[in-house]
Amino acid sequence: MDYIVLTISVIVALVVGIVVTLAVTRKNAKSQANTILEKAKLEAEVLKNNEVIKGKEEGLSIKSEAEKQANQRLSKVQAEEAKLKQHEIQVKQQQSDLQRKKAETDRQQAENEKLKATLENKSEVLEDRKKELDRMEMSVRDTLERVSGLSAEEAKEKLVESLKDEAKTAAASYINDIMDDAKMTANKEAKRIIVETIQRVATETAIENAVTVFHIDNDDIKGRIIGREGRNIRALEAATGVEIIVDDTPEAIVLSGFDPVRREIARLALHQLVADGRIHPARIEEVVAKVRKQVEEEIIETGKRTSIDLGIHGLHPEMIRLIGKMKYRSSYGQNLLQHSRETANLCAIMASELGLNPKKARRAGLLHDIGKVPDDEPELPHALLGSKLAEKFKEKPDICNAIAAHHDEEEALSMYAPIVQVCDAISGARPGARREVVEAYIKRLNDLERLALSYPGVVKTYAIQAGRELRVIVGADKISDAETEKLSAEIAKKIQDELTYPGQVRITVIRETRAVSYAK
Repeated sequence: MDYIVLTISVIVALVVGIVVTLAVTRKNAKSQANTILEKAKLEAEVLKNNEVIKGKEEGLSIKSEAEKQANQRLSKVQAEEAKLKQHEIQVKQQQSDLQRKKAETDRQQAENEKLKATLENKSEVLEDRKKELDRMEMSVRDTLERVSGLSAEEAKEKLVESLKDEAKTAAASYINDIMDDAKMTANKEAKRIIVETIQRVATETAIENAVTVFHIDNDDIKGRIIGREGRNIRALEAATGVEIIVDDTPEAIVLSGFDPVRREIARLALHQLVADGRIHPARIEEVVAKVRKQVEEEIIETGKRTSIDLGIHGLHPEMIRLIGKMKYRSSYGQNLLQHSRETANLCAIMASELGLNPKKARRAGLLHDIGKVPDDEPELPHALLGSKLAEKFKEKPDICNAIAAHHDEEEALSMYAPIVQVCDAISGARPGARREVVEAYIKRLNDLERLALSYPGVVKTYAIQAGRELRVIVGADKISDAETEKLSAEIAKKIQDELTYPGQVRITVIRETRAVSYAK
């Protein structure tokens, strides 16, 4: 029984504890719910305020954009109004101008009508006067024809013939006076320029042959150069392209070849082989190859030194090599490089005298014979080939034309072309500059004399001063004094067109009348 009571007491105590716990828990839950509700209210209020602020901002933005668009439209409307006002002002101004022009036109039209009436009146008066003058002219003409016995046409023809004769005589006299004065002035000035140019250039006389003599210390070396069964000399000739003549000439071997560069290579190779003492085909080929490279380097160095000495810059490297190659070429015995340098200096001096660019003239003078030293040998004349080479290596057009025209194979387009032509002739024609083969020299003289003899009226011809002057004697009964000048010009033109000659040829036509009597 006590156990049951105790159990019930415990159960009652547990129930009371549970009830109390539930009451406390409920109170706490209610308190938390109130807290959460307050917090939710606060967050809702904040969201509400944010949305209100955002709505206000969007409203302000829309209002601002609307005001901006309204202002823009207002500005456009105001601009359109200003344009319309300006256009209205212009229209009013144009209307005013049109009215003023119309008034001016009406005034001018009235004046023109008045002037037209005046001109018509004057025209009628002039017509009446012209008729009166025609009647008077007919009367005077009839009187003159009756007095002179000639018709008007006949008198006119006689007058025209008389005036023609007088005009011809006066024109011929005037032309002769002008030509004489021009010749005196031009000859004097040309002689002064040419003489001063020549005096300011001093060059040496250069003569080269087609052979080179290689000197040796003794004749024993000849056998070593020939080699066993001639193998050394054959190898040397094959390597150099030069004919090697070993004869009885004491202490000398002759190197013969048309190309001076090959002869120089052979000479230097022989010198090294003789100095070294080892002469056999393999050694010969080695030495020739080495010497050929040295000569090529010397050619380039010579071209550079020449361009520097003359103050010519900007040349293409290939053009410099061709200039150096001129050292080993000759023209009628005159060294080509010396001739080109001399021509360049002459051109510069003459250009300075004439007020032209001396640097450009010196450049054209140096390059004028560049067509004589190409690596290949085309059929073109050297002047045209040189012009093509200069054009290929970016030389200026007037330089190319001066090169092409220095033998009249192209038309001269600038003053530099005749300067190069004259200076080339001066360099080639001076005493000791060149030598010609005797047969070619005699043939040139015979061609000169025979060409002049082909003209009617020519009695005798004499080529003098080494072919630089041609004297033509004509018959006094066949050619008049006036025709001698024409004959001289025709002969000069024909010589220039048909013959080749250095320098210039002077043609002198002589006409004389002789009276011969005998005292017995």
